Amino acid sequence: MKFTDGFWQVRPGVEALYGRQTHDVRVDGRILIATVPTKVIDGRGDTLNRPTLTVTIHSPHEGIIGVRVAHHTGGRAPQGFDLVGASECGEVILDGDEARLVSGAITAIVRRGADWRLEFRETATGRVLTSSGDRSLGYMRLDDDAEVDPGIVGSPRAGAPRPRHDTYVHEQLALGVGEIVYGLGERFGPFAKNGQTIEIWNADGGTSSEQAYKNVPFHLSSRGYGVLVNDTGHVSYEIGSESVERVQFSVPGEQLEYFVVAGPTPAEVLDRYTSLTGRPPEVPAWSYGLWLSTSFTTDYDERTVGSFIDGMRERGIPLDVFHFDCFWMREFHWCDFEWDPRVFPDPEGMLARLHDRDLRVSVWINPYIGQSSPLFREGVDAGYLVARADGSVWQWDMWQAGMALVDFTNPAATRWYQDHLRRLIAQGVDCFKTDFGERIPTDVVYFDGSDPRSMHNRYTQLYNAAVFEVLEQARGEGEAVVFARSATAGGQRMPVHWGGDNTSSFESMAETLRGGLSLAMSGFAFWSHDIGGFEGMPDAGVFKRWLAFGLLSSHSRLHGSGSYRVPWLFDEAEGRDEGDPESAVSVARRFARLKASLMPYLYAAGREAHETGMPVMRPMPLAFPDDLSCRHLDRQYLLGPDLLVAPVMSAGGDVDLYLPAGRWTSLLTGVTVDGGAWRRERHGFDSLPLYVREGAAVPLGGRDDTADYDLLDGLRLLVTPGDGDREVAVSSPGGRTARIRVTRDGERIAAESDDLDAFAIETPDGRRTVAASGRAVLAQNGQS
Repeated sequence: MKFTDGFWQVRPGVEALYGRQTHDVRVDGRILIATVPTKVIDGRGDTLNRPTLTVTIHSPHEGIIGVRVAHHTGGRAPQGFDLVGASECGEVILDGDEARLVSGAITAIVRRGADWRLEFRETATGRVLTSSGDRSLGYMRLDDDAEVDPGIVGSPRAGAPRPRHDTYVHEQLALGVGEIVYGLGERFGPFAKNGQTIEIWNADGGTSSEQAYKNVPFHLSSRGYGVLVNDTGHVSYEIGSESVERVQFSVPGEQLEYFVVAGPTPAEVLDRYTSLTGRPPEVPAWSYGLWLSTSFTTDYDERTVGSFIDGMRERGIPLDVFHFDCFWMREFHWCDFEWDPRVFPDPEGMLARLHDRDLRVSVWINPYIGQSSPLFREGVDAGYLVARADGSVWQWDMWQAGMALVDFTNPAATRWYQDHLRRLIAQGVDCFKTDFGERIPTDVVYFDGSDPRSMHNRYTQLYNAAVFEVLEQARGEGEAVVFARSATAGGQRMPVHWGGDNTSSFESMAETLRGGLSLAMSGFAFWSHDIGGFEGMPDAGVFKRWLAFGLLSSHSRLHGSGSYRVPWLFDEAEGRDEGDPESAVSVARRFARLKASLMPYLYAAGREAHETGMPVMRPMPLAFPDDLSCRHLDRQYLLGPDLLVAPVMSAGGDVDLYLPAGRWTSLLTGVTVDGGAWRRERHGFDSLPLYVREGAAVPLGGRDDTADYDLLDGLRLLVTPGDGDREVAVSSPGGRTARIRVTRDGERIAAESDDLDAFAIETPDGRRTVAASGRAVLAQNGQS
């Protein structure tokens, strides 16, 4: 939200009151409290009739500084996020008029009696990360006709109008020369956020607009720090787009709180950030496999489902999950959690038959109750639905006729909703696609008295948490997974998330990837998207290129709106023989089998995400923070620590990619090339740039027909050229872990394990040997 008119003036109807001076600083235990008047105090009379800001500096976690800016402190504090890792930290140091709060790797410095300035420094080096200075702290009063609104974020038709307020608090943090800002949720515009205006307000806007399903008020800087605004409501960002030297964020009301998270590397920032807001749990091995959906408005019954599954199996395409979209329930009844008896007369039997085929089952749900559902009256009578101020139930006709909204702030309503999910789990359902959660009104009253404006973004957190909790209780830790569309900060604790409603084009493929990379920079470790696009029917070229990208994402799903996504339909449309290596069937089989064989590697990346917050799909600036050429790259990524993926986004197969310094080996061809430069390559539909970094030891599995198998049985290590030793940890879903030490001496490679007797090591040039009693040696000539 822009309050100023250029550098010198404010916009009409805006009264801007800036914190001008650090008049006083006092210490309260581990906390610094600064009095910051909106005028320089030259005499006693200047202290009268003067709005003053109270700035509280504290540390909620090692390596994180919290700052709370308040005009009036006696009002209702904004709803913050669940800071599951918070604890009182920090040490206060007073040195004359200078006050410091030191919290591990970061130090905050403020000076009594000076012009307002708050510095955030790297403790070890004294390097300034960012700072708040002149006209940074702002308390804004708006007239009714103030010209500040950049436009409604989320239309009333979508149930998500952003409300207008009379007062705002803003902060501006300095942007250094060349500094790049990333994150702020799953955003589909430019990956580097500099120059953008971004509104943190969940909306169902598809992937081709400035709106987003997953809004996260956390940004990560290339200078080695991150910032979280601790407010679940509307946060407005001007990232070098109002004051080009600063990142501005503002919230309505009287108080603003934010946290500055130390690095110095982006990985360390995400480590601390996810330690504070919650780590992603491990997800089950089967969830990494291919998911096939009925699609949305298509016709289907058990016979249709069976034909799809048979078709995949007959063509040798691994399939691990089958998903039933909305119309598994009767029309107008969403959600009543009842199978439509006209097409699924025997759901328990059908689910058992699917399990007999080694498939997991996902079903679609949302948090709304249609008026035709028998649960609607039950929810009304029990007070389980979100109400209006007059006590009536909030309803409208967008999506489901007369639909209402489950009130997840009511524990009884949450249990009621969860009990219906438990009934489905007892029938044989394995996981849920938690759709929607963005169309949340603000003209309502919640059971627990929550501010409806703060609940707009927060609602999805309660919704996904309720569903995830049921699955964890039923399946156990590490076995629960949802497929969620909406989220906010902390949503990484309930994986997996998918990218929402994209279109069937190469342009949408690119914007989808940008969204996933931005989400990864916002602390989310697992992510998926609709292969081929959701809206429309992709042509065969788009579908096949997207297959390779989708099956080299952390999670992979075939899903569409009004058309099926089984690969042979695209070959029929193209008139191509399925045996052709570049047919859709062959491409799907090639990359689904490749992903299944990569399961030891992917499962280890998922475990690392759980332990450190490092996402499975890693944006290039996260993986190579010191390589300036990576700063703006948004069409390639690292999958796990060692595989570089550059999806092809053209029918002709031309792709430009950048390889950082070092030697890189193509996983598909074995060819080794030198990095530190851009490359232009041309690939057939059955290929894409997929490079292994220098000195890697990539664990590969003994099977390629499913994602759910003993990952230590038949284990192979693909060792690429390079110097240095590696230790590889491979865990199997059963809980067994084996560590293998790989050492190099010229062309001689040795591998040793105390945990695993049988494994193989191999190189891209075809050398291979098998371990005996936990030890293997591969000489230059290939002899063991």
